[in-house]
Amino acid sequence: MTEYDYEDLGLVAGLEIHQQLDTATKLFCNCPTELRDPDESTRRFTRYLHPTRSELGEIDDAALEESKVDREFEYLAYDTTCLVEEDDEPPHRLDDEALETVLEIAQLMAMSPVDQANVMRKLVVDGSNTSGFQRSTLIATDGEIETEEGPVGIEDLLLEEESAQRVEETDDGVRYSLDRLGIPLVEIGTSPDIRSPEQARDAAARIGMLLRSTGKVKRGLGTIRQDVNVSIAEGARVEIKGVQSLDDIDDIVRTEVGRQTELVEIRDELEARDAAVGDPQDVSEVFADTDSGVIGGALDGGGSVMAVPLAGFDGLVGREIAPDRRLGTEFSDHAKRHGAGGIFHTDELPAYGVTSEEVDALRDAVGATEDDAVAIVAAATDVASSSIEAVAERARTALEGVPEETRGANDDGTTRYLRPLPGAARMYPETDVPPVEPDPSEVAEPELLTAKVERYQAEYDLDAGLAEQVAYGKFMPLFEDLVADGTDPTLAATTLESTVTELRRDDVPVENLTATHFEQVLGMATAGDLPNEGIPDLLSALATDPSRSAEEAAEAAGLGSAAEDEVREAVLEVVERNEGQVEQEGMQAFSGLMGECMGALRGKADGDLVSELLREEIQKRA
Repeated sequence: MTEYDYEDLGLVAGLEIHQQLDTATKLFCNCPTELRDPDESTRRFTRYLHPTRSELGEIDDAALEESKVDREFEYLAYDTTCLVEEDDEPPHRLDDEALETVLEIAQLMAMSPVDQANVMRKLVVDGSNTSGFQRSTLIATDGEIETEEGPVGIEDLLLEEESAQRVEETDDGVRYSLDRLGIPLVEIGTSPDIRSPEQARDAAARIGMLLRSTGKVKRGLGTIRQDVNVSIAEGARVEIKGVQSLDDIDDIVRTEVGRQTELVEIRDELEARDAAVGDPQDVSEVFADTDSGVIGGALDGGGSVMAVPLAGFDGLVGREIAPDRRLGTEFSDHAKRHGAGGIFHTDELPAYGVTSEEVDALRDAVGATEDDAVAIVAAATDVASSSIEAVAERARTALEGVPEETRGANDDGTTRYLRPLPGAARMYPETDVPPVEPDPSEVAEPELLTAKVERYQAEYDLDAGLAEQVAYGKFMPLFEDLVADGTDPTLAATTLESTVTELRRDDVPVENLTATHFEQVLGMATAGDLPNEGIPDLLSALATDPSRSAEEAAEAAGLGSAAEDEVREAVLEVVERNEGQVEQEGMQAFSGLMGECMGALRGKADGDLVSELLREEIQKRA
């Protein structure tokens, strides 16, 4: 990947971090915050959403474009779904637990809480909210974090409701699941202080560490999303949504800088060529006898082929502006937003069943020369018409350079067009929820994870690696609860990190294990009712059947602390069975026989006791 002089290009970047909070209930109702399997849904309902005007009578551009795509939104409801989630009942008061957590986060970022927090409605008509808007509340402003390349300001911290979970595309629109809708979500927006891809990743990592330091955020795929705002001096602000992985942030920034740089160069070339965009035209007759499956299929279905002449664009529509993405790909993204499968253009034709004779006829039909390009869309007539208009509009913005827009992050580090940048018209007050007055004096500042690592080493005598695993792992709050209840810190740490990891590798469904399971199992071990060696087997049994208690599972599996006589008997049986080996090898036979003894006892005995008795029996015969 090309490395740019970011200072020379005038790179300016900022982050928006969205993190789900691990609260008991949702932000505006008492429903649980656990995700469900879509197959568990008990009913479905549909909605059509439309944009509304702001208090000043304005309509947000992003919402207006979204509404031009005629779609039905289907929602999966569950036995826990309430009327608030369905938008059939006003929202309840702001959740106290969520508010307390965001005030802790504000302290960690040296932010100033607002005197009064008022809930706002943010217009969203893509179906991700049943109401057609997302509720958002400004909680704190004016903070700062440190990075290796200098401080980065934190402009605002908001408490929001999470959107519904997109399940799949349907023939009529989109299907969503309501289990995620309403989970408390903190949004953290940085100032545009970031000047390099590395600093963007560093800032995101720092914010992530601060969020996890509260011990009150959800963990796992999809629980945190990073949006990146990027611009260069001759480009424009572009918001890139949905960067899932921290490891992708610096690559996303680099790729966007490259994309904008290429678009600026294309603009300059188009200006030098005195380029222009013509009016869309119907060119269906050109392809009346085509062998192209896509075009022929559209025409056979009663559709049309629409074209737009692009004067001076020859060779530039096919120019690569990002890895495996071209200017023509940008045009195609806009066409797809209006229902088309994509576009063809003369920089890539003849191909796809389109002949050179048809390309010549196409150019003649729209009055294009060899210096020009032509883009075409083949689809149902209304789709083809709206899609080619979108292509023409995007081509006109290419004459100006880089358009301000919202883009989505792709898995390969590139991005795709989503919609225009939203404006101020999308926000207006929520009249159903009373304001609250945040009181930071009642909230203690959480201990940073970096400080926890040091404390775990000093206070609990954990080695550096294990201390870091526990502090940064999802079981950190549970670890502290277990230690507070009397569990040996090393035993608690190794169980939560090493043992669980090993069980997962053995395909044990460890996701079924709850905090109560760990508390019961380690409680038995601490009380001497279960040897440490039996912990993996008991956790495995509970993961397979989580409805049982640890005591019930231990009894069913024959686990528990065996009496010394029972242990000695098992050891003696192993030694006698291998008496020839013992007489020949003496204590060198210990290692192999130890494993055999532990296997015979199946987690019923402590390893130290088994070791002691085995040594005694070997020494008697050596």
